[in-house]
Amino acid sequence: MTELHDGSAVPERETGDDGRDGSVAARDRSDRGERRPSPVARTSLYFRQVVAEMRKVIWPTRTELTHYTIVVLVFVLVMIALISVLDYGFGRLMFWVFG
Repeated sequence: MTELHDGSAVPERETGDDGRDGSVAARDRSDRGERRPSPVARTSLYFRQVVAEMRKVIWPTRTELTHYTIVVLVFVLVMIALISVLDYGFGRLMFWVFG
């Protein structure tokens, strides 16, 4: 049986006949006589996949990046002002209530 994890099906871990915990994929690999790739091969595959995914990314242009930065800074300044006003107001309210 599989469970969904981050949108992809991940095989559940099952206990084998000998009581050890092993994944379904590892058991299937061993049943077919396949060996697990070496750490160097797995690391190489990982970096090749990272490069392939990075090529799919649509990077923003300089003007888009400038606009996004300005929007974020304005939003942060508005939130700072809002929280400052609320903090000041609640502080004054507490001094009025508790003297």
